[in-house]
Amino acid sequence: MWVDLRFLSRNWLKTLVTTLITPVLYLLAFGYGLGQGITVEGYSYLQFVIPGIAALTAMTTSFNAAGMKLHVDRLFYRCFDETLMSPVSFFSIILGKTLIGVVRGLMSTVALLVACFVFSPLTSVGVLFWLTLVSTCFVFSFLGVLVALIAKSHQDMNVFMSLVILPMSFLSGTFFSLSQVPEALRVVLSLSPLTHASFCLRASALGQPYPWLSLGVLLGFGVGFFALCFAALRRRNL
Repeated sequence: MWVDLRFLSRNWLKTLVTTLITPVLYLLAFGYGLGQGITVEGYSYLQFVIPGIAALTAMTTSFNAAGMKLHVDRLFYRCFDETLMSPVSFFSIILGKTLIGVVRGLMSTVALLVACFVFSPLTSVGVLFWLTLVSTCFVFSFLGVLVALIAKSHQDMNVFMSLVILPMSFLSGTFFSLSQVPEALRVVLSLSPLTHASFCLRASALGQPYPWLSLGVLLGFGVGFFALCFAALRRRNL
């Protein structure tokens, strides 16, 4: 964790710019381009889509920051085995690898929100918004660590991102309301943790009734991913 923070402190501007390019492009293309004059659930499309893009930014940044670094350490530098041999508990290892994803996810999402406030000061954030955002960063950091622990090659990581992360980015209610899709597809999309993160962030930002059930499901995903990380470490250490 300390090594990752030192690297981040020396490269924070480059890291921030590279992680913000994609969400800012989404904001400009969907929010200001295609969304002009469109209302969704009684809100302008820009108001509707900003919480979704915030959830998407938290997911991709946390997953990549936690997962890719560990993946490279494990398969390229092969230095992760030294960490396993050290007198450090599995809990501390998982938490340490996860926290750098949480830090970078929060940093990128806050920067995106600052940019959003400049162009659209209508979005408000409160305690529940920050609670959901931190939870989202933890959930996807745990997922990144889990995938990095079980991936057997660099291709496995790319396959997971293409088959899971990319579809989740576009289909989990980030850019459109799930009330517009068939019931069967809505049930399938409810299995995505990003769906529940989008629900909670949007409700707290737009002043809607907060979906506590979705927050519970999101936290459940986090607990499940952490348990699977623990199991993956135990299996590697046998």
